Amino acid sequence: MQTPKIPINEHSRLEALSRLNVLDTPPEERFDRVTRMAKRLFKVPIALVSLVDENRQWFKSCVGLDATETSRDISFCGHAILGDQTFYIPDTLEDDRFADNPLVTGPPFIRFYAGHPLSTPSGQKIGTLCIIDSVPLTMSEDDLMALADLAAMVEQEIAALELATVDDLTNISNRRGFNRLAKHSLNISQRENTPLSLAYFDIDSFKKINDLHGHIEGDRALKLFAKQLDVSFRKPDLCARLGGDEFVALLNNTHKLDAQDILKRFASELQSNLEKEKLPYDITFSCGIIAFDDNEHHNIDMLVNCADQAMYQAKAAR
Repeated sequence: MQTPKIPINEHSRLEALSRLNVLDTPPEERFDRVTRMAKRLFKVPIALVSLVDENRQWFKSCVGLDATETSRDISFCGHAILGDQTFYIPDTLEDDRFADNPLVTGPPFIRFYAGHPLSTPSGQKIGTLCIIDSVPLTMSEDDLMALADLAAMVEQEIAALELATVDDLTNISNRRGFNRLAKHSLNISQRENTPLSLAYFDIDSFKKINDLHGHIEGDRALKLFAKQLDVSFRKPDLCARLGGDEFVALLNNTHKLDAQDILKRFASELQSNLEKEKLPYDITFSCGIIAFDDNEHHNIDMLVNCADQAMYQAKAAR
């Protein structure tokens, strides 16, 4: 079996995938519609929108398969994202790279695979639209073109998703993207009885930075703050800019005391990196931290409002 190679742009590719905030989210009709079309058009039992993460491929849309993800090292899509055209295997048992692959020798017993790479608007290949069968198949040029056309439909939805959920200035989640994913985190916390904490940030005297140094410098301050959030917090956490100079970080599986320790580290790392920038002003912040309480916070808006109030209390105390 041949393990997929790692793309040379892997770091930026994973960053682009992360910015979409789409991994581990519920199914969406706009993607399921395309996989249903692919299944009917090519008369195959399985069609997927597969996103290739660091160590796995995760299925945003899945028709004909019970699994939601597989390991990246045995994935076909890991190979498909290395090229620009459809990655096409008429018969896996006739291909030395895949004949002994666990997905060939065991369920779903792949004999035919065709996957067209999916790219973000910036050109990063994050996954595939793929079709799978348990018998060998041959695709014509028209078939390959049709699969590419369906993949382009998925890319249009990815582009719309990126525009709708990513903050243009800072490249982290915006309010819409945060609300969309935070609801999913709350559901997991309630279902599995795991702790969840929310930190609400407000940059101190931000208006003064704009007034004294100009809006270009104010934008620079926002981007530096957002970049530090993205670097300091863990991958499972969700950082977002809600608007203006207000940011949030949703810390999954984290008690409030642990969140406070993480915030202290963030503040220290922010200060250290800002000193390297030699800015003509300081970037300090006020922060409120709230632990999610299922009995008190019935939705994400209530949790955000409570954290906002805690932030203003902290600012007043300072």
